[in-house]
Amino acid sequence: MDKLREILDSDLDAVAIGAAILGTGGGGNPYIGMLRCRQELRKGRKINIIPIDELPDDALVVSLGGIGAPVVGIEKIEQGEECLRAMRALEADLDCKIDALISSEIGGSNAMEPMLTAAQAGLPVVDGDGMGRAFPEMQMCTWSIYGHVSAPSAMADEKGNIVIIKSIRNEVWVETLARANVVAMGAAAGIAMAPMRGSYVKKFAVQSTVTQALSLGTAVLDAQRKNNDPIAAVLAHEGGQLLMTGKIVDLERHLKGGFAVGHINVAGFGDFEDDAGRIDIQNEFLVFRRNGKVEVCVPDLIVVLDVDTGLPITTEVLRYGQRIAVLALPCDDLLRTPEALAVVGPAAFGYLDITFTPMPKNETEYDG
Repeated sequence: MDKLREILDSDLDAVAIGAAILGTGGGGNPYIGMLRCRQELRKGRKINIIPIDELPDDALVVSLGGIGAPVVGIEKIEQGEECLRAMRALEADLDCKIDALISSEIGGSNAMEPMLTAAQAGLPVVDGDGMGRAFPEMQMCTWSIYGHVSAPSAMADEKGNIVIIKSIRNEVWVETLARANVVAMGAAAGIAMAPMRGSYVKKFAVQSTVTQALSLGTAVLDAQRKNNDPIAAVLAHEGGQLLMTGKIVDLERHLKGGFAVGHINVAGFGDFEDDAGRIDIQNEFLVFRRNGKVEVCVPDLIVVLDVDTGLPITTEVLRYGQRIAVLALPCDDLLRTPEALAVVGPAAFGYLDITFTPMPKNETEYDG
C-alpha cells in the first residue's frame, strides 16, 4: 500500500460537495460528515485513500456506513464512533483483522463515514464504493448484486448498543433485519458488513469514486470562484443533462419503515416555464417526470442543485419555494446489467410500469 493519497483538511469541502451531488439526495447530510472528518484531522489523525489497483488481492476489506433516514441525521447527531464499534464487533465475531475500508455508497455523509472510521482505526480507504451514487437499501451494493454475502454484519448506535446480524437466507434479509434494528435504534446507526477480499473488490466495486467526488466538488468551487456557471461545470464533469430549472411548489416527506419517502412538485421557469416536474423520493431521488411523463429513473442519477450556487440539495433539507436545477447523470455500467436492474431498477422500488432506458452520456469534456 505504497501509493496512498492523503485527504487534507482543505479537501474536505470539495469531497462533501461532490459526494452530495453523487448521492442523488441521499446518503446523509454531507456537511455534518465533513465536520466530523475535520475534527479527526485536527486531532492529528490521517485519512489515506488507496487506489483500487494497489489493493492487495488477499486484503480484507469492510464496507461500512450509516443506516437510517437522512432527515434523522440532522436531528440526532451521531456520537462519532458508531461505525468503528461496528467494525470492531465484526473483527471480534470473525476473529480477523480488517486491512482497509470502503464506502457502501459514495453519496452524502456515507462518503465521509469510512474516512472518519479509517482515521480512528489507522486504516486506508479504498478509492471506490458499492453504488457510484446512493441507494436506500444495502442489497443494492454492487458486491451484493454480484454475489457477496453481507452477513455477518454488525450494527452500533450512539448509546453503545451493538447487534450482530447472521442471516442465513439472502441479502434482502440482511437489509430487512438491519432496517428493523435501526428503527429501534432511533432511525440512525452505523453498520459494517462481512469483509471481502481485495480481488473481489477490484472486480465489483465502482472505481475511483472518492477521487471523483473530490474532483467534482473542486469543479463546483472553482466555478463559483471564477464566477462561472457551477451547474454547467457539473454537467460537463459528469457528462450529464439539465432536465429543468424551477421552483418547489409542493413537498411531501415523511418517515416510513426507516426511510424518508415522499415527492416534490416543481414549477418550471426560464427555458422551462411551461413545464411541471415531479420527483419521487425514497431517501434518494428515484423518478423524474416532466408533465406527467417519466424521463429519468433509477439507477441513473437524478440530482437537485441550488440554481444559483450549484450546491446540492439533499432530501432532508428540501423546502417549499427553493429555486432548483434538476440534472440527470449517467450511472456506472455495473448498475445497467440485467442482474443489477433486478435489484436497483424501477421495478425494485415498486414501479412496475416503468422500464429503465439508459440516458446517453453527454460527451462534453470538463476543462477545469
